[in-house]
Amino acid sequence: MKDKKTLSICIITFNEERNIENTLLHIKDIADEIVIVDSYSTDQTVEICKKYTSNIYSHKWEGFIAQKNIALDHCSSDFILSIDADEEITKELADEIIDKINNLNLDGYRVNRKTKYLGKILKHSWQPDNKLRLVKKDACPSWHGEIVHESLVIQSSMISILDNHLVHHSYEDIEDHNRKTLKYAKLSAESYHKMGKQSSIFKLIFSPAFNFIKMYFFRLGILDGVEGLIAARSGYIYTYLKYLYLYELDRNPTKNEDTK
Repeated sequence: MKDKKTLSICIITFNEERNIENTLLHIKDIADEIVIVDSYSTDQTVEICKKYTSNIYSHKWEGFIAQKNIALDHCSSDFILSIDADEEITKELADEIIDKINNLNLDGYRVNRKTKYLGKILKHSWQPDNKLRLVKKDACPSWHGEIVHESLVIQSSMISILDNHLVHHSYEDIEDHNRKTLKYAKLSAESYHKMGKQSSIFKLIFSPAFNFIKMYFFRLGILDGVEGLIAARSGYIYTYLKYLYLYELDRNPTKNEDTK
């Protein structure tokens, strides 16, 4: 009889009291170990986490990549599932994860993420969003990438994709959405600036429009109704602000600072 594989689930947190309990409720029955790396939250995040795990580590914020790698280092199970504090593992996905790690000899699995926005799970907007999240610890997983576009990589090509999706509770409301759009536009501009990319009038005019058209028409966001229109509109604004902030950084490099 095959030995049952163990599963660590790791999450980084900072003031996630709105989301974290729902996330933990959906993983508590499948995780052999839950690892939290918290960036000194000032709300009830840590207190909520203590109800589900004792593996809570406080670490000063060093960026998404550094925090997620610290979380990986604290995991001790055969497999590691890395999720965000605002993501929900459905019952179907949980069952599939346990089945796959115990019955297939692969080193990693991609998971598609669907966003629940204004109470509705979007079928087309922000799709596809397949990301490597479930990995074997022996495959030496680590996070790499840019400031806001980090990705998990392993030393193996034995990777498949899971059939079921996780749910992303990304925005509380329109105000929260606008606030995060502004934040990530600034971070993306900072990342582009560090890579030597520059803004231009052409990019300020045409890139936002192309982003909207791609999301709303080419990727069928129009079929998501009003929510799809709002999502595409946010993509337009995000892209415009990204190149606007990059334009500012091109002319005033000292403006570049951590917005965390």
